Amino acid sequence: MSAVETRYQLDRDALGELLSDHPKYRVEQLWKGLYEDGLDIAEISTLPKGLRSDLDTLLPVALHHRIERISEGGETHKWLWGLADGDAVETVLMHYKDRSTVCVSSQAGCAMACGFCSTGQEGFRRHLTTGEIVEQVVRAREAAKPRRLSNVVFMGMGEPLANYDAVWGAVRRIHADIGLSARHITMSTVGVVPGIRRMAEEQLPVSLAVSLHAATDELRTELVPLNKRYPIDALADACAAYVAASGRRLSFEWALIDGVNDTEEQAIALAALCKELRAHVNLIPLNPTPGYPTVGTDAAGVSRFQKWLLDRNTNATIRRNRGTDIDAACGQLRASQNKTTTSVAAPTRRPR
Repeated sequence: MSAVETRYQLDRDALGELLSDHPKYRVEQLWKGLYEDGLDIAEISTLPKGLRSDLDTLLPVALHHRIERISEGGETHKWLWGLADGDAVETVLMHYKDRSTVCVSSQAGCAMACGFCSTGQEGFRRHLTTGEIVEQVVRAREAAKPRRLSNVVFMGMGEPLANYDAVWGAVRRIHADIGLSARHITMSTVGVVPGIRRMAEEQLPVSLAVSLHAATDELRTELVPLNKRYPIDALADACAAYVAASGRRLSFEWALIDGVNDTEEQAIALAALCKELRAHVNLIPLNPTPGYPTVGTDAAGVSRFQKWLLDRNTNATIRRNRGTDIDAACGQLRASQNKTTTSVAAPTRRPR
């Protein structure tokens, strides 16, 4: 056996090559121990002790504890993981009354340059591998016990559809080997249109959440620079194709920024877009980030914006911020530790 990739990177065939000098059933024993049982290799008692020792060296974990924070009586759990190259990414586990959800990262940093996002303020460093993504889910599942991990959302650091092959490889593994149904996996994107169109051709109908944040091209280009390449009409066409292919309901994520995208004009435009696509809206006040000078909309403003949508027959729910005291929002914990945040200009304020 020779040195290989990290523990959750290899598929069954690759593990078969690694264990070619051993009986074939060793691959299934190893796979079951890692994916079904969530064990460390040293704990997989069906494998011989000597083999466990060899595999522990040959298949190292990808994620190493740097910081672990827990808040809200254990309901929100965040990790900052160190990677082999010295970089770091985040994972957040959130418990609710009816489910436990893990929010995973897909990249170290992000190239989308959304100014209000702490990860976007850092810039892009590299893609994560399939194994690095899958390992986040396995670690969170074990930390959630005795609760059952029921949902995986790709809403952590990075733009998932800019790292399509590795991310979709992780989706397949999460579905087939960790055992979550496609309807309990959510892919979030700021609007990578080619990636959405590729998803429409896949066999797994995962949920699609678009980080929209503005419903007019002028404002959206200011908040989400990718909109200049893929404006709202192109994004809407891709979303419609995905909804038709998957049968899944589309959702729009909307971080409310005081005096910027919480206006009645934006609510009217958003309601029209939602009517066309039969989309649901998730509203959340903007999480504060050190590099962004504008604050999130207050509670009264959030409720007012929701009412504007409801009055226009648009489904809209308000999500509360989770784990603000432990820097739980995307990229915040890493930025607070490494002080890598770059200040950005304030967005243009608009009359309500």
